[in-house]
Amino acid sequence: MLNIPQLLADELSLKPFQIQNALELFAEGATVPFIARYRKERTGEMDETQLRNLFDRYTYLTELEERKQSILERSPSRINSPTHYAPK
Repeated sequence: MLNIPQLLADELSLKPFQIQNALELFAEGATVPFIARYRKERTGEMDETQLRNLFDRYTYLTELEERKQSILERSPSRINSPTHYAPK
């Protein structure tokens, strides 16, 4: 399974603690403007643009992983079958 926080840290050139703390605040229901203005000490001074990019990318990657898992769980035998891709 994909390590999304580490991937985000690499993609966005941020430190892992920034990603982790921002995601925790977001999970608690904090909004981007609130985090950017009042929780700078927890996010390492991330601005609104960085936070929005982080949350958008996190949402995308999380949904993508969920779709992958759903597909793999639904039909593992069909995906691994050699006849699955054979032309008719």
